[in-house]
Amino acid sequence: MRKNYLIIMAVFGIAALFFAATVYAGTTPPDVVKLDKGYKHKKGIVTFSHKKHVDEYEAGCGDCHHDANNKPLANLKAGDNVQTCIECHKKPGERRKGKGAPKLNKKQRLDYIAEAFHYNCKDCHKKYNKKNKTKAAPTSCSKCHPKKK
Repeated sequence: MRKNYLIIMAVFGIAALFFAATVYAGTTPPDVVKLDKGYKHKKGIVTFSHKKHVDEYEAGCGDCHHDANNKPLANLKAGDNVQTCIECHKKPGERRKGKGAPKLNKKQRLDYIAEAFHYNCKDCHKKYNKKNKTKAAPTSCSKCHPKKK
């Protein structure tokens, strides 16, 4: 009887380990993220190297991930659940621009997913370039968006 109990406990223990590994793997950030969600793109899809930004550029999670007030989520670490950008910046594409386009304030522009990406990435890249007296971090369309095939 005791032998059966030990076997059952071992099976449950192994199952718990597999479950924990699955949960952790489900929240581990991917090495590369394609920024292609939420709309049809006019330019090539940006491929964001999550791993490179964290490992090489030493970006913290809160440098990109923020709360509803745009304050960094500084206590995040790999494995934590985070919302994706499209969950809050729900409008597809970019705001309309040019003659006859509605005038939007920054908060209204940030409702658009592409505008949120552009603000977040370009602002960070500009700060990086200024701090490091370089132009290595791209700030123009063609440097991030590959040519469409």
